[in-house]
Amino acid sequence: MTQILDLHTHSKYSRACSKHLELPEIARTCETRGINIVSASDITHPRWFSHMKEWLIETKPGSGIYKIQETRYSHFNGHIPKTKFILGTEIACIKKHKDKTRRIHVLVFCPSLEVVEKLNTSLANDGFNLTADGRPILGMTVKTLLGYIKQIDERCHLIPAHAWTPWFGIFGSKGGYDSLEEAFDELAPEIFAIETGLSSDPLMNWHLSALDNITLISNSDAHSPAKLGREANIMQFASDDAITYDDIFDILKTQDKSRFLRTIEFYPEEGKYHMDGHRDCGISFHPDETSTHKGICPKCKKPLVIGVMNRVIELSDRTEEEAKEHGKLRIPYTSLVPLVEIIANTVQKGWATKTVQAIYNTMIAALGNEFHILMNVPLEDIEKVTTKHIATAIDRVRKGNIVIKPGYDGEFGVVKVFADDEDRGDVKQKALVGL
Repeated sequence: MTQILDLHTHSKYSRACSKHLELPEIARTCETRGINIVSASDITHPRWFSHMKEWLIETKPGSGIYKIQETRYSHFNGHIPKTKFILGTEIACIKKHKDKTRRIHVLVFCPSLEVVEKLNTSLANDGFNLTADGRPILGMTVKTLLGYIKQIDERCHLIPAHAWTPWFGIFGSKGGYDSLEEAFDELAPEIFAIETGLSSDPLMNWHLSALDNITLISNSDAHSPAKLGREANIMQFASDDAITYDDIFDILKTQDKSRFLRTIEFYPEEGKYHMDGHRDCGISFHPDETSTHKGICPKCKKPLVIGVMNRVIELSDRTEEEAKEHGKLRIPYTSLVPLVEIIANTVQKGWATKTVQAIYNTMIAALGNEFHILMNVPLEDIEKVTTKHIATAIDRVRKGNIVIKPGYDGEFGVVKVFADDEDRGDVKQKALVGL
């Protein structure tokens, strides 16, 4: 059976995250999106951990996979989503290492609530502040953290998060490393996967032969329910009973293409650190332009923030064609645009407006979850429920026929299905009258 996994999200206890990120709402939203397994997130935060123990129960003893307790959710609204949870969190490691101050974000996973409790108790006893943020800041290197969690339980795993982000990525331009070996030394073989992040996709990572044996995963890093599943992973399991914590990580360790089917990607240009630039001055540069300007903003004369594409080029040892050829051996990927953004661009209204939300809810009710609509539903069925132009827009996304303005220096890029001057027919008028 096919399952879609989002292994990096947050709770309401992480800074700059929505108050609606509670387990019942996460479970409900995942069902709408088509996400089957999601990270419970922020597992080190004391109040969130209490929330988890109150709401979650293991699907079967020893599976390491959890679900909402039916007695709890039935009192919420009577409907029980089938969303499953895996126990993971994002952790910020800040420590001087090898002559640089490193600010690196990683994902940590635990096989059970009991192991999470053991980890939290150990961290608290060692003086780390777990209450200030759902994404705790620990004064240790990523190598030290890896050894720390392995002492708690050998089945704990660490995966570098949004690996190329300038400020907090393992390869980031502002304090990252040039290789996993530089970061983890003799523990580097314990790292079997990295998260590519919103500003890079697998093709960009295939430029580095050093990552040939590293599994590439993609997750939403959602700070609100609306962003859940903007990136995800599609895996194949023999049955529902075969979905376990250990099986998921076996798939990640082996890069088994018969079980890890593909990743679902943001268009990396939409990520907020894709290109180089200086947001305050409105300067966005391709790496070639950055080189021409010697890395200096032409307006304020300060250093530009070096983005993901530039950093990938710096560390790469393959050409574009060589990377594409190598990619034939790797787990494939599909680039998508969230359904609400497709609708919003088609009807020329904001994604959170009543008009767009009404169309979205109509499509979900009639056609199934969002991922099913974006990847599988025939265009003629979409047109019957909505309009020809919305069906055309989804077809364009499937074919990669879109318009992109890349992101830079913390500014998200803009992805549009239609150029500003393109005809959208009567879709806007139909949307306004409720289709």
